[in-house]
Amino acid sequence: MMKFTCERDVLIKEISVAQEIISSRNVLSILSNVMLEAAENTLRIRATDLKVGFETRIPVEVAQEGSSTVFCDKLLGILRSLPEGEVEFETSENDVFSIRPVFRKIDFQLKSISSEKFPEIQQAQSDSFFEFSQAAIIEMIRQTAFAVSDDETRYFMNGVYMENVDGHLVMVATDGRRLSYIRSEEDSELPDFPGVIVPPKVLGLVRKLASGEGTVRISITPKAVFFHFDNQKLSSSLIEGQFPNYQRVIPESQQYTATVDRNELSEALRRVSLLVEKSRRIYMKIADGSIGISSEQSEIGVAHEELSCAYDGPETLMALNYVYLSEPLKVIENDQVEIQFSEATKAITLYSVPRASYFHIIMPMQLD
Repeated sequence: MMKFTCERDVLIKEISVAQEIISSRNVLSILSNVMLEAAENTLRIRATDLKVGFETRIPVEVAQEGSSTVFCDKLLGILRSLPEGEVEFETSENDVFSIRPVFRKIDFQLKSISSEKFPEIQQAQSDSFFEFSQAAIIEMIRQTAFAVSDDETRYFMNGVYMENVDGHLVMVATDGRRLSYIRSEEDSELPDFPGVIVPPKVLGLVRKLASGEGTVRISITPKAVFFHFDNQKLSSSLIEGQFPNYQRVIPESQQYTATVDRNELSEALRRVSLLVEKSRRIYMKIADGSIGISSEQSEIGVAHEELSCAYDGPETLMALNYVYLSEPLKVIENDQVEIQFSEATKAITLYSVPRASYFHIIMPMQLD
């Protein structure tokens, strides 16, 4: 038996996160359920898909302490349908979970499953955590997670690589044709740990849920990673495998640099891409004082746009996947960017102006 009362909107926020974690493949099993545990005027909420775990606590008015699990998708739908205000929740002995707004004659009853059957969520030892800036980890995720490979045959690229380099946290993502790198600027008391591959699902949740204020507590074990911040706890299994030697991909030096307005380049790519075919190939011609962006000739037509830039070097034509160029431009906040290269067929490097602690590498496509 369990009985508690809380504000609808407060609970919706947390149950929405739980539903995001729960795997849709686990329909009508215990993994489709969210666990609710009421005690000492606190409601503990748990959800897991066996790889990613979520736990949070919110203040509620507890009339009777207890715990249960209920089908998360339906609970969320019911909560969203109710009017604003306080809602009373109660479980009965026959595994029925009742949901009743306090001042309305509305009554929902959901089947529940005993919390004893709910799987344990991974936990880390309290002394294994280190503290890191929330704002810094959010920015590091923002600069890398979009470059993760979605090719499941190369599963070792399906996450963001995280390692300790000389006391700085480094995060790297690649799909084999592009690479995004960021190194933390702050000196943190990082423990020594072998490099790990973190799934993007848990990183996306950290970025979404963290307030950006204060610190996040992180623990990295051989099999899992843990993030504790504000009133949230997230855990995730790591991706096993050998991440590529990303240092070999980073050019030691580039011969030529073109500096261009980031927003103008981004908008030009957006317009020209309207006539780009499935290959996503665009042509970029860098010449003295200008960058020309063109789509391929096709039955539909062709698009061309020219921008001014600062460049002193030979005229160079390269073919690029426009998505690989436009996605980094969305996460660089500075007004100008540097495009550095040596040859039309070798990797180009994208930097912010002035330089920050991150960069993005893009491999060109075949010209024909």
